[in-house]
Amino acid sequence: EKIIKLSLPYFYLHGITTVLGVYNLIFFLYLNQIKKRKIIALDIIANRIANVQISLDLLSLTMLIHFSGGIENPFIFYFIFHMIIASILLSRRASFLQATFAAFLFVIMTALEYSEILPHHSLPGFIPHTLHNNLVYISGLNFAFISTIYIAVYMATSISKRLREREESLKEANLLLEEKDRIKSEYVLRVSHDIKEHLASIQTCLEPVSSGITGGLNPGQKDMVQRATDRTHKLLVFVKALLEITRIKLSKYIETEFFSLRETLENAVHMVESKAVSKGITLTSSIEPGIDMIKGAEIYIQETIANLLANAVKYTPPHGKVDICVRNRKDSVLIEVQDTGIGIPKHEIQNLFNEFYRATNARKVEREGTGLGLAIARQVVERHGGKIWVDSEEGKGSIFSIILPK
Repeated sequence: EKIIKLSLPYFYLHGITTVLGVYNLIFFLYLNQIKKRKIIALDIIANRIANVQISLDLLSLTMLIHFSGGIENPFIFYFIFHMIIASILLSRRASFLQATFAAFLFVIMTALEYSEILPHHSLPGFIPHTLHNNLVYISGLNFAFISTIYIAVYMATSISKRLREREESLKEANLLLEEKDRIKSEYVLRVSHDIKEHLASIQTCLEPVSSGITGGLNPGQKDMVQRATDRTHKLLVFVKALLEITRIKLSKYIETEFFSLRETLENAVHMVESKAVSKGITLTSSIEPGIDMIKGAEIYIQETIANLLANAVKYTPPHGKVDICVRNRKDSVLIEVQDTGIGIPKHEIQNLFNEFYRATNARKVEREGTGLGLAIARQVVERHGGKIWVDSEEGKGSIFSIILPK
């Protein structure tokens, strides 16, 4: 207005712009309300609103164009943006109907201005000659305008259709993979449960023999029975871990309630304290003031923290340091377990939370291990809506971090 100094009916232009902003705000607030109510037919309602909103936008744009030069206004091709948006949001039929409505509005506007039923608002200083009464120009521009918006709709809807079809095929493939994973997990759960029962029975039979209740054993017999007992115990640990991660994956939700994170931290530290002392490792813990009650599955979170601490102690050389710190982060808490251990090779960090994966240097330090502890930790943290990651440098230690919503 101030730069090109055009004499236009700004009262009407500002009024139309205000109405445009008001009804778009109303639609926005209404959609937010129905989202909060979790209405089943949300997609249908949203589609109808989109249809109405685009139609009103086209009407508003036509009025803005009319009051700011009509056919002389170079912004008439802004109609194309609405056609592309319609092609993305609406069905192909609805998109072509919107294109027809836009063409109708444009033809009516130019015809009424040409016949002087509507007053023409020229753009002196921008367009040297008025074009609204030039029939050849009007006819040519109408043809170009209408053909452009129909071609735009055809191309946009074709691309949109292909993308929707691709999205549907990917959804079906994802559902099929989820179903296969569920079946696999159920199978593993049943088999692991049966194996656990048999192992428990074997362990029950071995314990009285190894303790001498069933009679004395010579050194060779005692050594063999002890080996069998140790192997059975290790296998039981592995099967229990496998059962645990399978149950978590199969369960759609974890029961949560408010509990004291401060007490949970103390319990987790107590669980690994004796092992740290036996290796001469300094184990420290701290929690920022004001952190206490959070909502979650207490036993799972305690086991996760204890597992991270146990790993830190296991892979830290004697006389090293392990520290756990809990910090406040507004609506969440940050739990950090830092050690001066063997660290993790850089190229292996991305696989560390995968099932059955163990770092190469970890296997050298401790041959036995399930490779499931960190996978379980990730499942637990993600089920709580949190995030777990590690920063590490081989030979210098690691920092395992967990963010949990309060």
